[in-house]
Amino acid sequence: MWHSKDVYYLSGSTGILAEDLGKSLLCQFPEISFNTEKIPFIRSEDDAQNAIDHILSRSAGRYPLVFSTIMNKDLIRILDAPEVEFFSICDNYLEDLESILEAVPLRMSGYSRHLDDTTMAKRVEAIQYCISHDDGSLTKDYDEAEVILLGVSRSGKTPISVYLATQMGIKAANYPLVPEDLDAYRLPSSIVRNKARAIGLSTSPANLHAIREKRYQGSSYAKLATCSNELSQANQIFLNHNIPVIISDGSSIEETATQVAQQLSLKRLPHL
Repeated sequence: MWHSKDVYYLSGSTGILAEDLGKSLLCQFPEISFNTEKIPFIRSEDDAQNAIDHILSRSAGRYPLVFSTIMNKDLIRILDAPEVEFFSICDNYLEDLESILEAVPLRMSGYSRHLDDTTMAKRVEAIQYCISHDDGSLTKDYDEAEVILLGVSRSGKTPISVYLATQMGIKAANYPLVPEDLDAYRLPSSIVRNKARAIGLSTSPANLHAIREKRYQGSSYAKLATCSNELSQANQIFLNHNIPVIISDGSSIEETATQVAQQLSLKRLPHL
């Protein structure tokens, strides 16, 4: 068994898709250490030759894994060298679809980017909105939000908001439930009128205690009793306003963000 393996993600575009797909497969082999590199924008035969030369110069004799979303057969022939383990992620499926649909595919990497000229603008707008509406800022603008994340301090609101904006193109605001909100069991009017787009984030008292303790060790804020009480108050607020709750324990940022998007039936923008 290999104890470590070099991995390359190749693409005619940004390489995000190749990397995502490759990582989703490689994570099934946690006992192996993977050294990864992404090589994007391979669009000509010269680009392909330079890429394979680079790979062989760094990983010759180790049979590196190469995950590719390139669909141009001329480029694939260059990249699929005997010295590498080549996985053409898109091409195999494309050939099956070509047969099933009885149509000739374009075989253009990143073509989806050109189908909608507003995709980039929407993603940038979502990122700007997320930054401007982090941690309870500008609640007056919540009418424009696609999702409003609610939760006590250190419940994961900001990283999930950032992921929703940067990776999914979703305009996400987040609001921390401060003691004044918790003790009065209330929400600002800007959230109440938009509660159909609100999601509560929660976790276990032990997990919240561990997170707070790392930054504010020994403080009253980090005490297990404080965490338990705040979470209980927050959950009651969510119940009072019929706001769905997502428990983040044991889930990655990506998994929780996906749950948020699914809960509100939000669609992500295509990768750029």
